[in-house]
Amino acid sequence: MSVVQSVDSVALLPAYLAAGTAVLVLLVDLLLARPAATVAAAAVGAVATALGAAAVGAGGERRTFCVGADCSYVFGGRAALVATVVPLLVLGVLALSGPLLRAGQTPVGEFCFLLACSMTGGVVLGAAGDLITLIVAVETLTLPLYILVGLRRGSLASAEAAVTFFVVSVVATTLTLLGAALLYAVTGGLHLERLGTLLADPALPDLPLTTVAVTLVVAGLAFKVAAVPFHAWAPATYDGAPLPVAAYLSTASKLGGVVALLAVVQHALPPDVTGPVLALVAALTMTVGNLVALRQRRTVRLLAWSSVAQAGYILAPLGALALSADADARAAAYAAALAYAVFFVLLELAAFAGVVALRPAGADGGRLDELRGAARRHPWVGAGLAFALVGLAGLPPGLAGLFAKVTVVRSLLGGDAGWLALVVAVNAVIGLAYYLRFAALLYAPDAMAPTARPARAVAGALAAATAVAVVVGFAPQLVLDLAGG
Repeated sequence: MSVVQSVDSVALLPAYLAAGTAVLVLLVDLLLARPAATVAAAAVGAVATALGAAAVGAGGERRTFCVGADCSYVFGGRAALVATVVPLLVLGVLALSGPLLRAGQTPVGEFCFLLACSMTGGVVLGAAGDLITLIVAVETLTLPLYILVGLRRGSLASAEAAVTFFVVSVVATTLTLLGAALLYAVTGGLHLERLGTLLADPALPDLPLTTVAVTLVVAGLAFKVAAVPFHAWAPATYDGAPLPVAAYLSTASKLGGVVALLAVVQHALPPDVTGPVLALVAALTMTVGNLVALRQRRTVRLLAWSSVAQAGYILAPLGALALSADADARAAAYAAALAYAVFFVLLELAAFAGVVALRPAGADGGRLDELRGAARRHPWVGAGLAFALVGLAGLPPGLAGLFAKVTVVRSLLGGDAGWLALVVAVNAVIGLAYYLRFAALLYAPDAMAPTARPARAVAGALAAATAVAVVVGFAPQLVLDLAGG
């Protein structure tokens, strides 16, 4: 067997474009030193990356860095979906960052460069075919966020959030790397599909070392999606970070964690081991997230805890894997998990865009009472935020959120996990309480504090995210087909 790895530059085009965006931003900031030009370079690079990913994905699956049948980079429909969504999220976050960057507390060049570097990790992540590529991509997505969270000068809360996020992420990465090393010690393989084949041997999963390895990998990646009991960092980090960075953490970063966890569960790890664990984690995550969200009075903390609950809904289909021997049911569960994540990040970005639009430039999310009556003064922005909240709750006219929950419940029933479908349904009802309370507050009379006039870029980002969510809500099968590819 040849040990020379083939290189398909077409498959790598989205990664080239994302990395090139980071270099372009760095050069523009160095040579021109004009904030508007730097942001424009980052935005153009994000658009080019999304278009490149869509174009490459339309041509069918492409594999590169292969040794024999094992490939480290597999760019198919699912990878194209992720590599398209992540740059679009970056584009949205750049629009949300306009007021923050104009306030002068955050350096524009560093902000855009770090965001482009993180985008590169997200683009590569969806196509990762082995554990090394997967972990490096996850860390490339995450490492710039340590700095972005604490990049707001003079903010103690931002510094504390950055330290919290850094410490927890380092622990998570250590667990994942240790688990990957133990898997290699047990199997002698690192490629995800080969690991799946090797661990299908009944003797290997019964080894104590295999159980420890699988546990460590799943636990390390569960940190990235803020799943219970690895969730405590998320509310403090989101609340202390600048609002656009919190939006990125809650969307692109969470999507990356879901993609990484989905890759190892689908291809590498034995489903009869991971299924029951993920089912329990999903049930705990959605329940704890919803119950604590009911008590929140700060805007970003409510969105953070609701994001924890949403992670439970995303993980729920994966918990049905061990409960069904039907290959079609398992494929539906994988597609449902990723499709829900895509639906969620679109609505979550719209929710953060609404909050940014209604808050003063450079301010944090503040308290919920500070947004009382905001929709009466800014009807269109308030309607966009209310639409996002209703969609996250899974109610019409937020059809994307409705179809997301229906997709999850259908996959659970198809996987013979009726008890978990019941848990999802009960938690969806609990979630209605705080989502609808927040939406109603926007239209309540007697505001306690004035709200800022929305910036055009932020209002545009809110309109775009809402429009995409509406379109996706009317064509959910397209996302499901791509997620299953």
